Amino acid sequence: MRTFGKSLMIVSAITAAPLFAGALWLEIGNPAANPEAQMKKAVLVARVTACKSPAKTTVTGTAEGIVNGVRKSIPLNVISLSMPGTYAVTREWPEQGRWAVKMIVVNPDYKDYTPSVMVPVGTASLNWAAVKHYSRAPTDSEVAEVLAGKSSDTRASVN
Repeated sequence: MRTFGKSLMIVSAITAAPLFAGALWLEIGNPAANPEAQMKKAVLVARVTACKSPAKTTVTGTAEGIVNGVRKSIPLNVISLSMPGTYAVTREWPEQGRWAVKMIVVNPDYKDYTPSVMVPVGTASLNWAAVKHYSRAPTDSEVAEVLAGKSSDTRASVN
């Protein structure tokens, strides 16, 4: 039985490896762990990994919001940091209204796979507990759900 368990683990590891090989990946985090991002007064740090053609990768960010009942979208300045594939985003949206930061990664070598995230903005900071991950750009209705605080599964990958 012990040998069977070891064999199963080895087979699982071998079959799972191709899932991560050649990946395009987007991670976001709190800038408190990155002194360079703190120096730039970042509210969010994004780290992108692209195994194929990393130079072709582009990262965009927008602040999506509702102010006085009117939907707003503000392009954000995505700042390259000294560590390759690492970016900082500063706050460029107003205090009033409900806001979320939308980050999207595009690389033509990965065709329709465009990892993205939505991070709701709380009263004083980003709401890290309510981050939504997607394998494509979020739809307008998904953005509206995040802004309304109606998104239920905060860590699920949506296809």
